Amino acid sequence: MSDKSVRPSWDEYFMGITKLVSKRSTCIKRQVGAIVVKDHRILTSGYNGAPKGIKHCEDRGCLRKEMQVPSGQRHELCRGLHAEQNAIIQAAWHGVKIEGSTMYCTYQPCVICVKMMINAGIKELVYSGGYPDELAQTMLKESGMKVRMA
Repeated sequence: MSDKSVRPSWDEYFMGITKLVSKRSTCIKRQVGAIVVKDHRILTSGYNGAPKGIKHCEDRGCLRKEMQVPSGQRHELCRGLHAEQNAIIQAAWHGVKIEGSTMYCTYQPCVICVKMMINAGIKELVYSGGYPDELAQTMLKESGMKVRMA
């Protein structure tokens, strides 16, 4: 018998990193992380929080909580960007092509993020937690993107 530990699968490895990325989140309600991977290499990462130069929700307070907006509704009523949006924006900012890549997320993306992922050419989504957005699920199916929970 060997003392060598069991090597994690690629999904375990990347999801573990995605969960670590989520710890940078400045959202009061839910910490979310996302990474974009291609050929077993991390291209970009993102977590949810306010745009550059804007007060973080952990400092200012949560607009959605103040307005009692239910989870999965009225995405525009939030000071922050979603983790998936930030990962895609980072790719654009740094000139990194993400077409044909896989996105790992700590939660199923909302419909806004799904639309961005489709147009960015992301071919696969791997997520670990659910999110109450039926339209996002419908659009993922219709797009033909490969989707699985890990």
